[in-house]
Amino acid sequence: MQIDTQYGSLRIVNEATYSFGSQDNVRAYPLEARLTNDSLTSIHGVELNSRGIMVVGAGGGCSAVHERSALVIHDKLYLAVGDHLACLSLEFPYRIIWSTRVDTATCFGVYWDSERAALISHGELEIARLSLHGDLVWQASGADIFSEGFRLLPDYIEAVDFNQTIYRFDYVTGEAIFR
Repeated sequence: MQIDTQYGSLRIVNEATYSFGSQDNVRAYPLEARLTNDSLTSIHGVELNSRGIMVVGAGGGCSAVHERSALVIHDKLYLAVGDHLACLSLEFPYRIIWSTRVDTATCFGVYWDSERAALISHGELEIARLSLHGDLVWQASGADIFSEGFRLLPDYIEAVDFNQTIYRFDYVTGEAIFR
């Protein structure tokens, strides 16, 4: 995944074989960030202008890098990795600003609703809204995994579960909207 930023070209890569603390990795990163003390199931590398700046690992279900794995807002990168959403500074010194466990299984992706200044996590089991400071505003779940669709619509968030049940969540409260 590649994102053009005010700092240059940002690339997020899968690092499934990366070993924290080892000198024998394919790529080297000056900063290693473990978001959990549990075993790591997902590891993503962050490169800026073709230079590795940070590698981030988390537990939960395994997540791969795709078009919804990360987004940039101003000088911060919001990265979905494993069961966490992490905020990274794109200004030197590079660092993790915060990380929040957003799903009991896996975070499938991160979305931004600029009108409401809302970070939205599309998780396997939960949909969550976070503030830009990493505070969990609300979290909502359904009867099955949210694997069949996800959209931010003007009036609500729509998620479709494995059984094709459509859920509509209010942006402000996270409560289900029945229509």
